[in-house]
Amino acid sequence: MELCWFLWRKQPTRSFPVEPQDHCRKEVLTRIWASGRKMEKFSVSVNIAALSGVTFTLTYEELLQRKLGQYEIVTRVRPKQPIQEFKIVTNIFEPQGISHVDVQSTFLSNELLPLVEKTVTDKKARVFFSPTLEQQRSCPDCEETLINGDFIVKYDVRREKGLGDIQVINGYFVHYFAPPDLRRVPMNVMFVIDLSGSMGGRKIIQTQEAMTKILQDLQEEDHFGIVKFSSDVLPLASTMQQATKEAVNKAMQETRGMYAWGGTNINDAVLKAVEMLHTARKNEKLPQRSADAIMLLTDGMPNSGESNPAMIQKNVQNAISGNMSLYCLGFGNDVEYSFLDVMSQENKGFARRIFEDSDAALQLQGFYEEVSNPLLLGVDLKYPVTTVDSLTTNHFDHLFNGAEIVVAGRLMDNSIDNFPVEVFGVGLEDYEVQGQASALDWAVMYPDEEYIFGDFTERLWAYLTIQQLLEKSKTGRAEEKDKHKAEALEMSLKYNFVTPLTSMVVTKPESEDPPLVADKLTEEQRQQAEKMGLTAQHMRVTSTSYHRPIQPVQLVDGDPHFLIELPDRGDALCFNINNKPGTIFTLVKDQESGILVNGQTIGDKAIPPDGQINTYFSRFGIVHKTLGVQLEVSTQDISVFQDGKWVTLLWSGTASLKGPNLDLLLSKDRSLTVTLKDSVKFVILLHKVWEKHPYHRDYLGFYTLDSHLLSPNVHGLLGQFYHNIEFEVSDLRPGESPEKPDATMFVKGHQLNVTRGWQRDFRNNIKNGENIPCWFIHNNATGLIDGEASDYIVSGLFKNF
Repeated sequence: MELCWFLWRKQPTRSFPVEPQDHCRKEVLTRIWASGRKMEKFSVSVNIAALSGVTFTLTYEELLQRKLGQYEIVTRVRPKQPIQEFKIVTNIFEPQGISHVDVQSTFLSNELLPLVEKTVTDKKARVFFSPTLEQQRSCPDCEETLINGDFIVKYDVRREKGLGDIQVINGYFVHYFAPPDLRRVPMNVMFVIDLSGSMGGRKIIQTQEAMTKILQDLQEEDHFGIVKFSSDVLPLASTMQQATKEAVNKAMQETRGMYAWGGTNINDAVLKAVEMLHTARKNEKLPQRSADAIMLLTDGMPNSGESNPAMIQKNVQNAISGNMSLYCLGFGNDVEYSFLDVMSQENKGFARRIFEDSDAALQLQGFYEEVSNPLLLGVDLKYPVTTVDSLTTNHFDHLFNGAEIVVAGRLMDNSIDNFPVEVFGVGLEDYEVQGQASALDWAVMYPDEEYIFGDFTERLWAYLTIQQLLEKSKTGRAEEKDKHKAEALEMSLKYNFVTPLTSMVVTKPESEDPPLVADKLTEEQRQQAEKMGLTAQHMRVTSTSYHRPIQPVQLVDGDPHFLIELPDRGDALCFNINNKPGTIFTLVKDQESGILVNGQTIGDKAIPPDGQINTYFSRFGIVHKTLGVQLEVSTQDISVFQDGKWVTLLWSGTASLKGPNLDLLLSKDRSLTVTLKDSVKFVILLHKVWEKHPYHRDYLGFYTLDSHLLSPNVHGLLGQFYHNIEFEVSDLRPGESPEKPDATMFVKGHQLNVTRGWQRDFRNNIKNGENIPCWFIHNNATGLIDGEASDYIVSGLFKNF
């Protein structure tokens, strides 16, 4: 596997050569990711013959956004197994010159770190990382890989005072503007913090933690105020205060005492913040040359006071009147993000989502760090109207320290190789610079990388224009919105950009399979998808099914809960089988290969207060008749019959048992890995319950890791899903619980009502597990499984053949 970036700040290319094992036909799956939390995934799979290879080449363009003084290239690497040939190559070309290159990774151990090769010259840099197969393994005999996380390259270019970097190629230009050594403009910021009931628990603790750090980062020339709100609006002080040490310490004390209660009165809270800023400005309490801003943090819909979002937007816009910036931070998945997005855009700001995760406090701090150091206000970049047309946005309300302004345009005359440029802005001092832009012959400068350049300036101009049209389509009158959308759609189609208005369609050569469609979600659609645990395919509510034969993953763990993971669809199915304790079910049965797996349930010690008796698997019987192997696994011990002898292993120890037909790896009080030669691989987990628990008992979980060598006729409650399953999901609608919507599933000729839910996978966390989103099939999986659940009941742990 090779990840190659050919990057000239704007345009990376990735290639994925994959070599299959020699002994079988194999399907190769590649996944396309966009880096960061806004990850978008699209899967493509093909079948390849033995002794042959296939290369997936993904070429895409990305405008790297400069933040906090550098560009960041993130490669998300999740190979799941050691790769025979693994490379990450990043090539950087910068005509301004490269000031620094740093490499980080979430998986670089002390052993892997020396493998990162970094070469930096004046205008070029190269990062190379290629661990061997053995270096990738988590331990010498392990099949797991250390390569699991993000590989991050950060760099910046040399910057001189003046116009910045202007590049002219093939009749289009792009202007990058980020002047160095400008003094910071003081900030006057009102923090508006939602303390409604839904902010209780971890959210409010993270908000307190973030506010403590943000307040400490205020400069003494800054002024600030804090407005807490729920149903009521409670400023911490009656006026804005200078950020002296005493004022900051007092504010930190008060934020530590915040608690959640009541509703969400966004309207009155923001209007109060606007009023306090206006009053401080009117009374000349603020520096004349300073930036006024409001930062709103909320996690829900307005439901107290004025609750109509459109009216709140109108009230806020009228109150601000273009005199300050409003930044809106939407915490979690329940917030009405589109409402915040529009309201911030109407008021010289922007909105961001704060993901409800363990690092939420760092997300809040990081956002404030981005916007807390303005260098220029009201920046205008001017070009001669007789020379340049079709400009992207060339007026900017702010230039923040560490950021960059990008403007692109078209030259009226392709023969023009230079033209005058002017930049104006307001900082602690008036900023004005003039200069001349001239074209360069990139093919001469970089003859080996000629293919990178070509029409990239035109495509960058088109990209910026489309993004700005999409932003404009969110505000204004209906006819203006429609006009901007139509223009964005036309340009997206002309330049082949995937946007919320267009999709990417992939067809397989010489295949009758329906095409695969990848959509780019809006932030609101992405939020809804995350809330429900859905993929882009489900959000489209498609009525087209397609068949891609990649091996799924199956498990049974819990009460007893069955989970069928379908990696090729980025989805999962789950169901329960309810029966009395002591029932034995056939889980896997393959008569051709001689494999049998049965499992016996156990019930709670006593009836719980809710009257619902839970059942779990407590014993598994595993047989391989061809190999002469038999195992009985219980919550107490493991009995193994091989070569005419019985061997007993206890869960209380760690052991490894290797034989010609069977390998066992026992991890103390945790897991048993069973590998049957040329056949199948299972993992059985031991869940230990407090011995004196009044109801529950120890139980087992069963996970299939590899089943691709079983015959096409394998069956059983799990075995029938080892091969392909086709289904469609449509008609997404509210369910009994707001977080668990219902839908209609078409599978095996049946139409079923299914519910979006979660099932826990304990492979990586035996204590808490990982929630896996899945479609839950009701009524003992009737319609999904072949026949009825009772068809899989047998009389003995080794009975069925």
